[in-house]
Amino acid sequence: MTTSQSNRSVTRRALLQRAAGVAAGAAAATAVPLCHAAPREGQTVIKRGRVKQSMAFWCFNTAGEKWTLEQQARVAHRLGCRSIELVETKDFDVLLKNNLVCAITPNGMPGEPFVKGLNNLQYHDEIIARTRKTIDTVAAAGFPTVIAFTGYKWRDATDPTSGEIPPDEGARNCVKGLKELAPYAERKNVTICMEMLNTRDDSHPMKGHPGYQGDDMDYVADIIKQVGSPRVKILFDIYHLQVMNGDVIRRINQYADLIGHVHTAGNPGRRELDDDQEINYAACIRALMKTGYDGYVGHEFIPTGDPMAGLVHAVTVCDV
Repeated sequence: MTTSQSNRSVTRRALLQRAAGVAAGAAAATAVPLCHAAPREGQTVIKRGRVKQSMAFWCFNTAGEKWTLEQQARVAHRLGCRSIELVETKDFDVLLKNNLVCAITPNGMPGEPFVKGLNNLQYHDEIIARTRKTIDTVAAAGFPTVIAFTGYKWRDATDPTSGEIPPDEGARNCVKGLKELAPYAERKNVTICMEMLNTRDDSHPMKGHPGYQGDDMDYVADIIKQVGSPRVKILFDIYHLQVMNGDVIRRINQYADLIGHVHTAGNPGRRELDDDQEINYAACIRALMKTGYDGYVGHEFIPTGDPMAGLVHAVTVCDV
């Protein structure tokens, strides 16, 4: 599906006229960090719009107000975000109806999809079949990207006592699986993005992933280079990178040609992008845009306070 910018604007104005619910109420009720004002009715927070910004669905559906996808669609329009991402394919109709994109889509694996990954040959058949099916649905909707994972390093991904897959073997298996998927993704004009995740934070199941094999940006980048497809890239998660490697701007420049999608969250704690965390997001996003990046920046932080206030701050900081 291809939608013109003018159609997006018309839809947004119509939605804003109707949006007297959760988004407006939350924005009006809470002061926003660093004096970033909540939008007035008929306005959006994002003014420049050079960066295509997105909300990660799960973050705002599992904490705080637990916004439904319809509620998040109203919030996205009020902010000026173009996407709600990590939405299951069965719910694409909600996004299409609300003139929104799913900037990156889960690969269809049940449960925690980052556990069983392409580093383990015993999971290849299922992952490849599910990813191809997801690519079909994503392509039909006109959306851009599907996620991929290395998986956990154990022979039985759910059993740490089962022995470890050596890193070089895991990398070879990932390359093999991605090379099998790449021609299909190329034909469908959909990009597969493999995500690096941190293994240091064990305080929360979504703040860190002890046991994940792809916990080093250079390791993941080398896998992508070996695949050698324009439709296989990195999901460049700045939060996870900061926890494990740091040196964010250097790596943005180093791997600019390999970055297919970007995630944000404050460190420590995978929290809001405010002044109580250590990453200078304005500088990082400016550096990213200087490379010519034209993909999406998805906000994947876990709210510690009012989610609308955190989102208003995040999209303002990244509206460079």
